Amino acid sequence: MYRRIGVVGLGYVGLTLAAALARKGFQVYGAEAQPRVLESLRSGRVHIYEPGIDEVFADCLGRSLFVGEALPRDVDVAVLCVSTPVDGRGQPDLANLTAAAEQVARWCGPETLVVVRSTVPVGTSRAVVLPPLVAAWGRARLVMAPERTIQGQALRELVELPQVVGGLNEESRDAGAAFFGQLASRVVPVSSLEAAELVKLANNCHTDLIYSFGNELALIAERHRLDPLEVIGAANLDYPRPDLSRPGYVGGGCLSKDPYIMIASAGERAPFLVGAARRLNEYLPVHVANRVVELLRQEHGATAGARLAVLGWAYKGWPPTDDMRGTPIAAMMPVFREAGLVVLGHDPMVREDVIRAYGGEPTSLDKAFTEADAVLVVNDHPDYRAIELGSVLGTGRLKLVYDSWRILDERAVTAAGIRYAGIGYLPAAGPARDGSAVLG
Repeated sequence: MYRRIGVVGLGYVGLTLAAALARKGFQVYGAEAQPRVLESLRSGRVHIYEPGIDEVFADCLGRSLFVGEALPRDVDVAVLCVSTPVDGRGQPDLANLTAAAEQVARWCGPETLVVVRSTVPVGTSRAVVLPPLVAAWGRARLVMAPERTIQGQALRELVELPQVVGGLNEESRDAGAAFFGQLASRVVPVSSLEAAELVKLANNCHTDLIYSFGNELALIAERHRLDPLEVIGAANLDYPRPDLSRPGYVGGGCLSKDPYIMIASAGERAPFLVGAARRLNEYLPVHVANRVVELLRQEHGATAGARLAVLGWAYKGWPPTDDMRGTPIAAMMPVFREAGLVVLGHDPMVREDVIRAYGGEPTSLDKAFTEADAVLVVNDHPDYRAIELGSVLGTGRLKLVYDSWRILDERAVTAAGIRYAGIGYLPAAGPARDGSAVLG
C-alpha cells in the first residue's frame, strides 16, 4: 500500500492531484519552490481556480495535506508535477524537471517510487529524470503517468478517467499501477515510459487538430459569405462519421504548448499535421482581431479612440476558469493597440488587475453594452449566455457585436440596428438570416 505521497510542484497539475489524493485519505506532502505560492498555500489560500480545491484545503491542510519546500525522506511515492514550458522558439524547457529530479534524488531513496506527471518530449523520463536518481541511489523505480484532466472537472476526472502508466521496467510499471489503482477506477498499463509520454501528446495534439479543422472550415466559409455553423450542422446531422468541431479559439496551458513538445519528439523530420494545426489555431485570434477592426471601421468610421468591450479574458469560459495561459486576448491586443482602440475588459473569473496587465480597462457587463462602440465575446462563460439583450441593447452607442461563440441572440442584436458577426460568419448588415434549421 502506498499511503505517504509527495507531490513536487504545486501548480495546476500538482495541486489538483494533491487535493484528489488527500480527499481519498492519503497523507500528502507538497513541495513548492515559489515562495509566494508556498506562503499562500500555507495560509490556506489556493492560488488557482478549480471547483472543490478550496474545500479540500479547508478540510485537510495540516491534517492529511502538508506543504513545504521539500519532501520528507520517507514518502512512498514522489510525483513530479513541475512545469515544462516552451520557449519563444517553441523548444521545450526542461530545467524545472531536471531540478525536480535532482531534488528527489537528494530528498528520498531507492525505495521511493518516482512518477513523472509533467508533459515531456518522448524519451525525457529516461534521459532526464532517471540519471540523477541512479547516480544517487544506484537503482530507481520510475514511472510515467501523464495528467489528462480538463480544467473545471479535475477532481472528478482524476478518479474517473483511466490512468495511463508506463514504467522503466515491469517492477516499476506494476508499482505505478498499484499506486494509481488506489486513486482511480481504472489503470491502463503500457509497455514503456516512452509509450506513456506519447499517449499524453497524442491526446492533446489530436484535440488541437480537431479544433483546427473547424477553424479551417470557418475561414473558408467566411470567404464565401456562408455560415460555418450551418455547414457544420448539416455535415454532422445523423451522419455516422466523426463529428466536425465548431470553430473557436484553442488555448490553455496544454493545447498551446504540447504540439511543440510533440514536434520536438519527432526528431529531424517535423510532423506533417501538428505544426500546421497549431499555426492555424494561433492565427485565428489575430484574424478575428483584424476582422473586428475592419467591421468597426465600416460601422463607426475611424477606429482611433473607439471603445471596444471584450467579454472573456480567460482562455475559455466553460468549464469556467481564470487561467490566462494561451488566452486569445494576448494575440489580439497588439492589433487593437495599432488601431487605436480603447479596450474595456470583463470576465467573471479574471481579476481586474490581470485585465489591466493585458492592457484593458475593467468594466461591468452592463457598461460593456452601453458605453462601447463594439462588443467582442471571446469566451462562452455562462454569464454571457444568460445576458438579457433586451435590457442592454439600444440604450447606447453600440454598433457592432462580434460573437465568437454564437451564444447571443442574433435577431435581437440586428433588430436593435446593430451589426452582428462571428468566427467565419459575416452576414451583411441588416436582418438576421435563418441558419438554424439543421442546427437545432
